[in-house]
Amino acid sequence: MNKKILITDNLSKEGIEILKAVPEFDVDVKNEMKPDELKAVIKNYDAIIVRSATKLKADIIEAADRLKFIGRAGVGLDNVDLPAATKKGVVALNTPAGNTTSTAEQTWGLIMAISRSIPQACASMKKLQWERNKFKGVELYGKTIGIIGLGRIGSTVAKFAKTFGMQVIGFDPFLPAEVFEQRGLERATLDDILKRADYVTIHIPKSPETTDLIGDRELGLMKKSAFVINCARGGIVNEEALVRALEQKRIAGCALDVFDQEPPDFNSALFKFDNCITTPHLGASTNEAQINVAIEIAETMKNALLGRGIMNAANFPTVDAESQKVLNPYINLAFRTGKFAGLLVNGAIKGIEVTYNGIMTNHKVAPLTLSLVNGLLTPILGDTVNFVNALDMAKERAIDVKEVISKKEEEFVNFMSLVITTDKETFTICGTLSANQQPRIVKMNNVYVEAVPDGDMIVINNNDRPGVVGVVGTVLAEEGVNIAGITFGRETRGGLAMSIVNVDSEVSDATIYKLKNTKEILFVKYLKI
Repeated sequence: MNKKILITDNLSKEGIEILKAVPEFDVDVKNEMKPDELKAVIKNYDAIIVRSATKLKADIIEAADRLKFIGRAGVGLDNVDLPAATKKGVVALNTPAGNTTSTAEQTWGLIMAISRSIPQACASMKKLQWERNKFKGVELYGKTIGIIGLGRIGSTVAKFAKTFGMQVIGFDPFLPAEVFEQRGLERATLDDILKRADYVTIHIPKSPETTDLIGDRELGLMKKSAFVINCARGGIVNEEALVRALEQKRIAGCALDVFDQEPPDFNSALFKFDNCITTPHLGASTNEAQINVAIEIAETMKNALLGRGIMNAANFPTVDAESQKVLNPYINLAFRTGKFAGLLVNGAIKGIEVTYNGIMTNHKVAPLTLSLVNGLLTPILGDTVNFVNALDMAKERAIDVKEVISKKEEEFVNFMSLVITTDKETFTICGTLSANQQPRIVKMNNVYVEAVPDGDMIVINNNDRPGVVGVVGTVLAEEGVNIAGITFGRETRGGLAMSIVNVDSEVSDATIYKLKNTKEILFVKYLKI
């Protein structure tokens, strides 16, 4: 059955054509849908692509039974309820690169406009007035610009600033000091930027932590000759505090492309100040940007739906394309190892510790952990757990998840080791890849094996005595079950032994019962991986 994609906002035709060219996709374009209309039909779609107009709130996402991906043609995801999407197991994708240049250029347009009173001078000329003395501006050369957030857009703004001969200082707690040095930028605290900068420009996402980041206290730290520019998201600068700062002439002015509420309340005092320049969220409103984000979200969505890798996800760990190629077989190994363990472990799981060794440690291991936890919880939670919400589901069940990166030389070159603690036991399982990149279970507790975690399997613990394996083969043959592969291992000679049998068909309860009642057999478990 084809994957169904719904597009609800104006998306450039270049993006739509990419999706419609895929034979496996059915694409519906339904712009300007009302929330009730969207809620009624979203259950029929595997993916939805929006811009900023469509609001994907929790009730709409909850109604989306088939939905796997949300695509946002733009950077911000404040119109998507991310916690609801994560809980539902829906991956939210965005386009962080498509509008980088356009938003950086809009920032500089506003900086130039506020510095030289360009909109006010233009309005004066429209009134047939010649007021040269009224619109005296300030130069950028030699001034200090403080950039809050040095992601793609903030970094581009910094490059532009250097061409104007400005001193650039930046605040970004997630950017290492060495990156500042490599880019030739001065690292500063937020307060330091507010105190020193002639221009403060904001390039961070809106979140509970960044809402009202700039309020009365912060504006009070700024120079009276300084300007505030916001092309990021409304609400990062508290608008009421900004009005007070303008009224009391505590800053020289501001330029805003975004507002706490969009469209804004035009009765706000912000629109009464000549030194407050406003534009209607034009950061990404260029022909080039709209085409770029449409193409980017279409390609990202296409690859995600076709299973070619997930990129630019806000609620799912993503890696670069080269890392994805390396990690894909290990992601498969992690899921199968986790599911194998989840089918065998005894008791309520309290904690897991997964250790990664070898080539995996050269890449982000977060996708591996998600895959492993997804596999582990699948036998318990069924379809309610998936690659997106696995860690959240573990947290809900008070399962402590710990990752360990090991650089020690081990028995196997590239392997993952999982230790599961329950209220009844501690269970250990190790997995690696074979020479042809296929998953293998190589150790369970203290027993070495080489099992293929795939299809129908029987795990048997028995006393290490002659004839047990022959009896197992006889019972399966009598029941018409063909053995596809079998591996053996034991702790010590004459001690606990283990057999893992791959079979070609389902195994009946009666067959399992016969095996359990065979002399010397201590434990039998039928698994479907």
